[in-house]
Amino acid sequence: MANVAEMRVIVGDRDIGATASGERREVPRTEELRILEALLFAAEEPLDEKALAARLPVGTDVRTLLLRLQEEYAPRGVNLVRVGGKWSLRTAGDLAWLLTRESVVTKKLSRAAIETLAIVAYHQPVTRAEIEEIRGVTTSKGTLDVLLETGWVRLRGRRKAPGRPVTYGTTETFLSHFGLDALSDLPGLDELKGAGLLDNALPVGFGVPLPSDDPALREDEEPLEPERLDLGLAPAAEQAEE
Repeated sequence: MANVAEMRVIVGDRDIGATASGERREVPRTEELRILEALLFAAEEPLDEKALAARLPVGTDVRTLLLRLQEEYAPRGVNLVRVGGKWSLRTAGDLAWLLTRESVVTKKLSRAAIETLAIVAYHQPVTRAEIEEIRGVTTSKGTLDVLLETGWVRLRGRRKAPGRPVTYGTTETFLSHFGLDALSDLPGLDELKGAGLLDNALPVGFGVPLPSDDPALREDEEPLEPERLDLGLAPAAEQAEE
């Protein structure tokens, strides 16, 4: 039969293929693929393709090798995933429950913090005043301090406006924690409605903004001046939001 589909299994360090006719053939695993696998296994944090290419022979097609390795690991207990534009070996999602006993929850975010995080994610770069305008309530300094402590939110720059307010944006840690490859992977309007997070009866013209992954400052932003920033936590006497 023409164009017979090929079945493939992985045995040891060899890729063995078999056609429907029973013929078996071996496709040697390339040395580049083995090196790539070793680099990802030993890495303490996700690696981007540029960093991987620097450790591989010149001319290696890193993206093709990564996709092949991702396919090999797909049915296994460890998967190769891409988050924040970088690659990492992680426990398969359906086996995550096995590790729950080793997970330690140190702090539960308040509703105010969750709302603020969502606004920063979708509207970045955004200032505290802009966050308050969107939420409709005052945002305490403590709420933003908590998000800065988690490493999910960062100080981007200062708005070129009276008072030069600080602008906030999300980090690679935010993408990694929520399993996102890019900010464009954030849930859209239909997904938010489907999850029950938005009312179906929304105003005409209502939309969900699409943030940019470009870390560069925008025309209405200017660089931070570290020596003038107050990164301390909010005073203990400051009342937290409900």
